[in-house]
Amino acid sequence: MQVRRLDITGAFEFTPKSFPDHRGLFVAPFQEPAFAEATGHPLSVAQTNHSVSAHGVIRGVHFSDTPPGQAKYVYCPQGALLDLIVDVRIGSPTFGRWEAIRLDSSEYRAVYLAEGLGHAFLALTDNTVMSYLCSTGYNPSAEHGVNPLDPELGLPWADELAGEPVLSEKDRTAPSLAEAAERGLLPDYHACLAHYETLRNSARA
Repeated sequence: MQVRRLDITGAFEFTPKSFPDHRGLFVAPFQEPAFAEATGHPLSVAQTNHSVSAHGVIRGVHFSDTPPGQAKYVYCPQGALLDLIVDVRIGSPTFGRWEAIRLDSSEYRAVYLAEGLGHAFLALTDNTVMSYLCSTGYNPSAEHGVNPLDPELGLPWADELAGEPVLSEKDRTAPSLAEAAERGLLPDYHACLAHYETLRNSARA
């Protein structure tokens, strides 16, 4: 398993080794030892999510109140997608910045987003499947979003889209990053760092 720490604190890319043969292929997209060595703590999985999207669908930018927040380990077992990690944590040195990573069913690369980070993706093929390992269960009262078409964010959808994106009404009407900040919806960077340290301390205990 190859691990790459991304420039946004709390975000990692994991690339597993695949084992193809005459029968097909075997791959382990999540491997606890590699994950724990990279992050300093194990991943507590409270819920798994599975989404199927048509070509051109954008989901996100989604994030949760932190703490407790919801960390996500995501990969694409079918199709291909452009995955976006967006730093929406007030006070972060990389606030408003994003990382774009292609996830697909040829390399089975995975991405981990710590609690407090925003997540979005664009399906690049029909029947694109996204699989999520989530640290907490769904809590609608703690879930928030930022508009993925916010021009100030400048997410790179146009580089991959030939036509108009397909969005849910909730995502299409979500506030801009600036509006979300004004409303007090965004996580606090230092509160997130304290939460990450609590996770690491619990792992050492």
